[in-house]
Amino acid sequence: MRDFVITADSNCDLPQEYVDANQIGIIPHYYDIDGVTYGDEKNLTPKEFYDLMRAGKMPTTMASNPAVIRDTFKAYADRGLDVLHFSFSSALSGGHSNVVCGAEEICEENPGMQIRVVDTLNVSLGEGMVVMKAVRMKKEGKSLLEIADWVEAHKQEFCVYFVVDDLFHLHRGGRLSKTTAIVGSVLNIKPVLIVDAEGKLVNNGTARGRKKALNTIIDRAVASMGTEYLSDEWDLCVVHGDAPEDAKMVADVLKEKTGKTVMVNTVSPSIGAHAGPAALGILCMGKSRGQ
Repeated sequence: MRDFVITADSNCDLPQEYVDANQIGIIPHYYDIDGVTYGDEKNLTPKEFYDLMRAGKMPTTMASNPAVIRDTFKAYADRGLDVLHFSFSSALSGGHSNVVCGAEEICEENPGMQIRVVDTLNVSLGEGMVVMKAVRMKKEGKSLLEIADWVEAHKQEFCVYFVVDDLFHLHRGGRLSKTTAIVGSVLNIKPVLIVDAEGKLVNNGTARGRKKALNTIIDRAVASMGTEYLSDEWDLCVVHGDAPEDAKMVADVLKEKTGKTVMVNTVSPSIGAHAGPAALGILCMGKSRGQ
């Protein structure tokens, strides 16, 4: 049986130290500010990126580059390795289809090579949690196909609960109407967002004020986990758009309520461009999405 590597895209929001330690191949997604494209070697720190957004800059985003995808997969082909790739939700980006096309081309050019592309139908560390589960399964000796089949069967259990601070970023990205954004901002209404079964980011309730919104997603995440997903086998994560104090508070409450260690990281710019500064999400295992 050929050895294989696990790859994902930069929207998985895994900490760099985890990526390096587990040799995860990362295919970048891109963002543009004032005509400058970032995402490969050229990048802004999270604080630099979100400070530019706070100053009024409006970044645009781009999916993965087909040439980079080809080069990435070809390098593994040249080493005789198969690839298990996990992609950002196909409902929110063209990156998944770009990777599928690149994988098909490289496999045609390299008979016997296998590249399995799994659409996580998820975002940020929701995608990253899938990768971390795959890494654990690989270390346990599971095959590429066994891992891919397990993820396909269980990916609806990877749940995401998000709160955004400024509704106009969602409006600009087509997620909310202008009227809803204006009324919500005036009344200090914060939408509670989830990633649904189709991998779309959808409104799933509201709360009056940020504190109540954060408490709402904490309660919903804990309820979704129940007792079934409290063991160390399952991850619990918090992501934020340069809101470290809120992220720490949420992580501390989650740890107190569940007894679990909580991974905390920033939201990548290609997601943050749509969610905006101070967005905050909880990513956990649950019985099913939307509950």
